[in-house]
Amino acid sequence: MKRVMLVDDKDMSNFIMRKFLEIKAPDCEVFDFTDPEGAFAELDGINPDLIFLDINMPIMDGWDFLRKMAETNKHNKVAMVTSSTSEMDREQSSLYPNIVRYIVKPFQADDLVDVLESV
Repeated sequence: MKRVMLVDDKDMSNFIMRKFLEIKAPDCEVFDFTDPEGAFAELDGINPDLIFLDINMPIMDGWDFLRKMAETNKHNKVAMVTSSTSEMDREQSSLYPNIVRYIVKPFQADDLVDVLESV
């Protein structure tokens, strides 16, 4: 059973991703957080196989989350899930070896399953 962490400050985004995963990958254990700092605090305890991480969040954005992961030597696989179509964001994502996919919202359920199956 794969463990998946959803980190997005919008409840609705987490709700949609959770429902997609319940339908398409029912054998996953899903943990969702709207507070990235809280999610980071639970990272060691949950030890997810994959983190679906939003970029644009208040207080701690996705880049801060990734920097903190790097600083604390955490290597969990990450799929960036964002509404940003910025080429700069996409290029920046290539600087983190644990990022396995860059997904632009709106996405399809199969986009989540594809990346989940790749880890």
